[in-house]
Amino acid sequence: MDTLFTRIETARRMDNAPLAARMRPTTLDGFVGQDRAVGPGSWLRRAIEHDTLSSVILYGPAGTGKTTLARIVAHTTHAEFVEVSAVTGTVKDLRREIEAAQSRLLSLGRRTILFVDEIHRFNRSQQDALLHAVEDRTVVLVGATTENPYFEVNSALISRSRVVELSALDDASVRVLLERALAAPEGLAGRFRLSPDAEEEVVRLAGGDGRAALTSLELASQMVDLDPGAEGPATIEVAHVREANPRRGLPYDKAGDMHYDVISAFIKSMRGSDPDAVLYWLARMLDAGEDPKFIARRIMICASEDIGNADPQALLVAHAAFRATEVIGMPECRINLAQAATYLALAPKSNAAEAGIDAALEEVRSGPRREVPSHLRDRHRPGSDEYGPYLYPHNYPAGWVPQRYLPEGLERGCFYQASPRGWEAWRQEAIGRDIAEAASPAPGGAGAGGRGQEDAPVG
Repeated sequence: MDTLFTRIETARRMDNAPLAARMRPTTLDGFVGQDRAVGPGSWLRRAIEHDTLSSVILYGPAGTGKTTLARIVAHTTHAEFVEVSAVTGTVKDLRREIEAAQSRLLSLGRRTILFVDEIHRFNRSQQDALLHAVEDRTVVLVGATTENPYFEVNSALISRSRVVELSALDDASVRVLLERALAAPEGLAGRFRLSPDAEEEVVRLAGGDGRAALTSLELASQMVDLDPGAEGPATIEVAHVREANPRRGLPYDKAGDMHYDVISAFIKSMRGSDPDAVLYWLARMLDAGEDPKFIARRIMICASEDIGNADPQALLVAHAAFRATEVIGMPECRINLAQAATYLALAPKSNAAEAGIDAALEEVRSGPRREVPSHLRDRHRPGSDEYGPYLYPHNYPAGWVPQRYLPEGLERGCFYQASPRGWEAWRQEAIGRDIAEAASPAPGGAGAGGRGQEDAPVG
């Protein structure tokens, strides 16, 4: 029950709370930047406005409004709103809240909304403890997570909830938050103004994170020397912002979605032959403290998957970079990684090796059993004299002779499709010329051959 004392305590807590907490809106009208998720006509907005919310998992980067939406639900619903910490909460805590919710529902007919922030931090047993309560609506779950819930949250819990994804705030939304915070009585109450350059710097540093933007604004305001005799608001300059934020830290989680997104962008940039993008994504990972050996391993994979024999040197460069990373370490190995990554970006591309082995594996796993052609079999066994003749390629001028190497039922070109680029293309052209020469009659009426089967080595 809200009393005079609790209101006084709440006011005191808010006075000492960070600017981002003081500026947290309590209604959907004050919520900005997520029109797709909670804009007019959206399922979530209608559910909140009509107080018919069913279990939902809010998924998105930090500072996009997940906790704020939960607080808005708390202010607008007629249900009991309960919060459990995913960091310190236990199965016992969950069961206690579920039992209280069941009692509340049976005795008072009142629903309970259970908010779990960072729900991905709950282990499987904790998540399982929620299943029946969510399924029979003893509680309405509102979970918030920065990690992909389809990977981090129990699939049974996902199937009983609706996932709503929130995206990083655009620059216009961040500017709205800054303007409100500068003017609002619970914010900076008009005591400060942002110079245009300072505003640009705050928006740039925020990177779509509303909480980060408001924190930067609060810290920068503390850097301003206030003149008691001056009239009007004090100006926050770009120097104040940079002083308050000496180092920009872009979002990156070495075990989360951002980790996979950035390494994916890095690999695709090497495949797409864009050395500038390669260096940018490499810098993002190194600056965030990513394991350089992890990056080096991905470069080695790319060397074979996306370049292959279009430039066989690429794998050697990638391997050398991996060894250098092991031996040298950061910060110097950043140069080795940059050299290898840009080499791969500039190299001719071919996925023939990767596509070929995958096609061959598919044939082996799903095709019929195919016998080794008799002339290719090992000769060290009784009865091998009856095998067909093996033609030893080195006995022929081109180092090649027409001969079947594939099992019956498979023909040349069924797996390996060379790209028209680099060394791979050059070798294909050379092999094509060799085949043509071997097939043409030689002077004197004999085929383009050489010594026969009797000169081939046994084996």
